[in-house]
Amino acid sequence: MKLTAKTVAALTLSADKSDVIHFDDTLPGFGYRLRRSTGGKVLRTWVAQYKRAGRSRRMLIGAAEKVGAEQARTKAKMILGAVALGQDPQAEKADRRGKDRNSLRAAIEEFLAAKERQLRPRSFVEVKRYLTTGYFKPLHALPLDAITRADVSARVVAIERESGSPTAARAKGALSSFFVWARRMGLCEQNPTIDTAQPREGKARDRVLTDAELTAIWKACGEDDYGRIIKLLVLTGCRRAEIGDMAWSEVDLDRGTFTIPASRSKNKRPHTLPVMPMMREIIDAVPRMATREQLFGQRSHGFTAWHDGKPALDERSGVSAWTLHDIRRSVATKMADIGIQPHIVEQVLNHQSGHRRGVAGIYNRSSYEREVKAALAQWHDHLHTMIAGGKRKVVNFRPQAASTATRST
Repeated sequence: MKLTAKTVAALTLSADKSDVIHFDDTLPGFGYRLRRSTGGKVLRTWVAQYKRAGRSRRMLIGAAEKVGAEQARTKAKMILGAVALGQDPQAEKADRRGKDRNSLRAAIEEFLAAKERQLRPRSFVEVKRYLTTGYFKPLHALPLDAITRADVSARVVAIERESGSPTAARAKGALSSFFVWARRMGLCEQNPTIDTAQPREGKARDRVLTDAELTAIWKACGEDDYGRIIKLLVLTGCRRAEIGDMAWSEVDLDRGTFTIPASRSKNKRPHTLPVMPMMREIIDAVPRMATREQLFGQRSHGFTAWHDGKPALDERSGVSAWTLHDIRRSVATKMADIGIQPHIVEQVLNHQSGHRRGVAGIYNRSSYEREVKAALAQWHDHLHTMIAGGKRKVVNFRPQAASTATRST
C-alpha cells in the first residue's frame, strides 16, 4: 500500500488494538501510526522508522490533521536519506532539544552562581546587571550555540546608542567573560563576542573641578544617601563603590578609623583612613538600620541608585559635565596644589604606583599613617575654608629630611 490521503483516510484501529503502524510499500520506513489515547481518542501521526547500530529508531514527522500525505512523504525522504548517508536524525533531534534548553539566560544563572564567590561584591553586582537586565535581554531565550556574532554586534551597537560607549564596552566585556567560561565548561564551542562591533574608545578624562565647582556641589548635596556619599567622596578621594558599599563594621569610631577591606579594595590591599571631624559629622547623621550592615542603600550590597540623584544635583549646583570619578581626580590634584607630597597623596588614594611596585615597594611597607592623617587634616581645613567662603590657603611643606637637616644645623 502506498500511503496517500485517500488510503490513510480508510484506515481504522480495531477494538483489540491500541497502537498500529502502517508502512508504505514504496518508501520503506515511512509510516502512518494509529494510537489510542487514554481518553479513547485515536491519534493519527506520520512517522519515519529506521535502524541505527542494531536498534530501531522512530521519529515523529507530525500529526495527520496538520501535515498532509505529500508533505509527510517529503519529510520522510529527507530523514531516511540522511540515515543512508550515515547520520542519526533522531539522536540529532534529541541533541538539539538539549541545546535548546541550554538558553543564554539559563547558562548565565549557572555562570553567576559559579562567580559569586570569586568576584568582589561590587564587581559581581555590575556583571549581573549587564548580563541579566535589558542589555542582552533579546538574546536570553536563544540557545547558546544559536547566538551569532551578528546578534552580539547588534546588541552592542544598540547599547552604545542608548547608554554610551563606556557602558557598551563594559557590557560586551561581561558577555565575553561569560562565553569564555561557557566554552571551558563545554556548554558551547564558539565565543560569538570575538570580532564583533567595538564601542568607540572615549578619551581619557582630565576634568578637574575648580574650588568654586566643588563648593557648589558640596552645598547642593542633600541630607540623603546620595548627598552624604558625595560629601564623603570629596573628603576622602575614595572610589564611589568604596563609600557606596561602606559597612558599619568597617568604621571604628572609638579609634577614629575607616578601613576598606581587601575584598573591596581595587588593589586587594586593606586601606585605613582616619575619620576626621567632618567625616564623623556625616557618619553620625546616617540612620543605622537593623536590616542592613551597609550605611547606604536599600539592599544588603550597598548603594546602587547612582544615576538617580546626579541630574538633580547638577541642576541645584549649576555644575555640569562631570562624573563622580572626577571628584577623586580633583581631590588628588588639589592635595598636590596645597603642598601635600605626591607619594602621600597616592597613599591617601590607596594607589599602587611605580614606587610601590618596584624594589622600594617590596621593602618599604609603611602605611604613612601619621602623614596620611596630617594630609587629610590639611585637606579638610582647606575644604572648610572653601565652603565657608574664606581665602584659599596654599601651604608648601619642605620634605621631612630637609626640615630635620635645617634644625640640626
